[in-house]
Amino acid sequence: MEDKKYTVEDFDVVVIGGGHAGIEAALAAARLGAKTALFTIVLDAIGNMPCNPSIGGTGKGHLVREIDALGGEMGKAADKVCLQSRMLNRGKGPAVYSLRIQADRRKYQEVMKKTLEDTENLSVKQAEIVEILFENGAVAGVVTRLGALYGAKTVILATGTYLEGKVHIGKTSYSSGPDGLAPAIGLSDCLREAGIKLLRFKTGTPARVHRRSIDFSELEVQEGDNPITPFSFETKEPLYNKTVCHIAYTNEETHKIIMDNLYRSPLYGGLIEGTGPRYCPSIEDKVVRFSDKKRHQVFIEPMGENTEEMYLQGLSSSLPEDVQLKFLKTIKGLQNLEMMRVAYAIEYDCCDPLQLNASLEFKNISGLFGAGQFNGTSGYEEAAAQGLIAGINAARKIKGDAPIILERSSSYIGTLIDDLVTKGVEDPYRMMTSRSEYRLILRQDNADQRLTPLGYKIGLISEERYRSYLEKQKLIEEEINRVNNTFIGPSSGINELLEERETAAINSGVRLSELIKRPQLDYKSLEPYDKERPPLSDDIKEEVEITLKYEGYIARQKATINEINRLEAKALPPDLDYKTIKGLRLEAQEKLNKVKPLNVGQASRISGVNPADISVLLIYLEQNK
Repeated sequence: MEDKKYTVEDFDVVVIGGGHAGIEAALAAARLGAKTALFTIVLDAIGNMPCNPSIGGTGKGHLVREIDALGGEMGKAADKVCLQSRMLNRGKGPAVYSLRIQADRRKYQEVMKKTLEDTENLSVKQAEIVEILFENGAVAGVVTRLGALYGAKTVILATGTYLEGKVHIGKTSYSSGPDGLAPAIGLSDCLREAGIKLLRFKTGTPARVHRRSIDFSELEVQEGDNPITPFSFETKEPLYNKTVCHIAYTNEETHKIIMDNLYRSPLYGGLIEGTGPRYCPSIEDKVVRFSDKKRHQVFIEPMGENTEEMYLQGLSSSLPEDVQLKFLKTIKGLQNLEMMRVAYAIEYDCCDPLQLNASLEFKNISGLFGAGQFNGTSGYEEAAAQGLIAGINAARKIKGDAPIILERSSSYIGTLIDDLVTKGVEDPYRMMTSRSEYRLILRQDNADQRLTPLGYKIGLISEERYRSYLEKQKLIEEEINRVNNTFIGPSSGINELLEERETAAINSGVRLSELIKRPQLDYKSLEPYDKERPPLSDDIKEEVEITLKYEGYIARQKATINEINRLEAKALPPDLDYKTIKGLRLEAQEKLNKVKPLNVGQASRISGVNPADISVLLIYLEQNK
């Protein structure tokens, strides 16, 4: 017989899920003064990294720095548990520099769990939420599997891959969350009854293997950076690499074994219904889709300081265990492999993000927010970014404040959310620098310039940190002014350097800033000829150099943003029925009514709305002032 429901306590904000989205959501809401509860199926799984134990990467590193600039936690925790750090894409321009660290998986969980436990206004509870209560189209509370009822003014869904989770390994399938943890069963039915459209997505993870079974002498060594650039603008103490990573390669024999056993893959055998991530395919997908490639890279990375488990990045699979072991042993250096955890694919429920406002609140259910993989994304960083915004806006809703909505031109977080709520998703969304049309402006080095003033205004950035930020901006401005007004005269030394760098010699005084702007030169190489240079930190030097070198490009991009902002400023009524607007094509009417864009700028980014439709909208707004 089922136990009766019993009332326990009321909260302003209830967060469902203790992953990367749930953590940031709960911390933000509690730090902004909302009485908050975070519910998770297993307390020991808070901040778990069921896939790669790393933070950052191309595009993702930008998100982490933006989270930190706004006052979030992920960057600080990543710095505390860093095993190895590398700045990716150093051979390209600064717009695509992306920080990535290999993290100690268990230490990351410990750091995040302790941070949650030590936060005022925040209760952390082990319980499975099976029902959300609604009254008059708004959230009213949540119910646990044991029947405990908690009142809630707002609820944030951050369920990750747990919602009706189902693991696939070969022909074997069973209900499960990631890492063999229990799935969340029943909540999906409650959401459907509330009118929420759910999608079925899939992701996967590689096998974990024992360090002693790897012949590292046959692998390429991948060193970390020295010095290390921290993720958090607040991290001042130097960080050090504690390990190296390695690179291996698949080969034609590996690919033959996979192709010979493709019929045993649940992905190709029709057992998996969910749509997988386009930009993080399984090894089966890679072998099939890129059949002309004779090898694929495999990154062999540690799971932590106090474990012998190693992670095989690039070998995600759902093939049967015996096939996995067979193809892994064909890889040079892995011939004697000892597998500790079998690779698997996992299916889960998530929402169609077109049902969300840009605040991440559901359009038709007041007080219900979505964040992370529940919104159709993949990746820890994408999840944390959404969790932070959902937590901020849930707390602001309680206070009656307007939601924080980040524009595309302000951040990758703004780009991420705008893509989700404007375009929707057909497969798990992954952030990449190519997602933004403003990436020269949205660099990771200037995330604090773009977002820290907002974080301070919201209340997540302390007075002390804000003063430090202002001092840094003052030093940058002063140094730019100095190099613009410092002249370097001709000398044998400077001209030897210019000749060595294959750039024109000087025969009269030249502004230091003009020399820095030359592609062949940089701020550091000119130091011996700059006698008045003040002692500055590396991050300030980097900011000065990038600002000068890309001055023209940045100015053009800012002009484009100003033009786009003209459309963003033209608000559209939320209750406008686009079928009543003459001249709009039928497809545009349907898409506009589905998304209900906030402004003409957002309307212009909706798939199926063309420039002619935007012209019609602008005329309509002019005629109906």
